[in-house]
Amino acid sequence: SEATETAGENVKAPFELLKGGINGLDKVVLRSDRGSSAEVLLYGGQVISWKNEHGEELLFVSHKTNFKPPSPIRGGISICFPQFSNHGPLEQHGFARKRVWNIDASPPPFPNSSPNKTFVDLILKSSDDDMKIWPHSFEFRLRVTLGPSGDLMMTSRIRNTQTDGKPFTFTMAYHAYFSVSDISEVRVEGLETLDYLDNMQNKERFTEQGDAITFENEVDRVYLSTPKIAILDHEKKRTFVVRKDGLPDAIVWNPWEKKSKAMNDMGDDEYKYMLCVGPATIENAVSLKPGEEWKGRQELSLVPSSYRSGQLNPGRVLRGS
Repeated sequence: SEATETAGENVKAPFELLKGGINGLDKVVLRSDRGSSAEVLLYGGQVISWKNEHGEELLFVSHKTNFKPPSPIRGGISICFPQFSNHGPLEQHGFARKRVWNIDASPPPFPNSSPNKTFVDLILKSSDDDMKIWPHSFEFRLRVTLGPSGDLMMTSRIRNTQTDGKPFTFTMAYHAYFSVSDISEVRVEGLETLDYLDNMQNKERFTEQGDAITFENEVDRVYLSTPKIAILDHEKKRTFVVRKDGLPDAIVWNPWEKKSKAMNDMGDDEYKYMLCVGPATIENAVSLKPGEEWKGRQELSLVPSSYRSGQLNPGRVLRGS
């Protein structure tokens, strides 16, 4: 049975802990005063739900994912650490998304913690098993914050806790699956003229030629030195805005039909209703000396799309603060 625990000593608890949910996986629920919400599994530190104030789900989670460790969860926002994809010797996307994180009751101070935000702090430390496959001692602190207007913020702080004086390097990404009406109706703006590594062509480097990214087949790219990004959903008349700090790159991925059919945790047609866009640091791995800390942050917001001559116009969104 699900048990509920509230955390914090304020009148309004910052979050709710639901124990023993799907397959016994504990999760944290964040709620804003206006009715938006987010759910974070302790397994993987993974956000599996983000709803606006109307209760509409903004993230995609495959109906075929089984929520059974040690399998990764297909959807939501997963943490790829200490390796993104196959950019290194570890398993695909590293191991952090397949570990149980702990709630951090006394984290070091985070900036920008206003009282009208609801948040949870999670922590992952290297285990003996982790040290066998990646022999580096670390602490990974993750704060997931739901702003008063429903914005979702994720701040990662990774510290080298080695005692042998040795540095370590890592790549990292927030692998976010956005829910879309129809992938053929979606365009991504903000990446024009930028270079990208094409994972469909052995990570070869190209320059984006289009004035927006649209989808007619499988796309698997890492865009480099990216600014803010807008994901325009024509049918739902809404735009996701992705802002980031400390994460220079951005992944853009849709598996399309052939790959979806080959994946056992993805429905054959589910590629139509999802798009992965995620801030990352991939091209240049981060190197940390003992005692050093790295910080990366993303902020996701949803805005109504504005129309002009029948076309969506995200320019105002991209130029905004």
